Amino acid sequence: MVKNAFISVISQKEKEENQGSVEFQVFSFTNKIERLSSHLELHKKDYSSQRGLQKIVGKRQRLLAYLSKKNKVRYKELIGQLNIREKKKPLI
Repeated sequence: MVKNAFISVISQKEKEENQGSVEFQVFSFTNKIERLSSHLELHKKDYSSQRGLQKIVGKRQRLLAYLSKKNKVRYKELIGQLNIREKKKPLI
């Protein structure tokens, strides 16, 4: 498995203090998603990892939806820092 070095958006001091914050959770889920994605490129038939990836993506989506409702500014900053696409809004 290829290991990628991820740039920490949150400093080490903030990381120790705010492990329960929404931003930290989204950041850690994003790192897990990128690791699992690189793993699945090598092991295409690893269905249990695919399911785990889908569950983590769903958790991250729910946290981002919560953050966008509570604080739009923090949501936009986090999306920009992590290079995550915004969720498309339904047409109706």
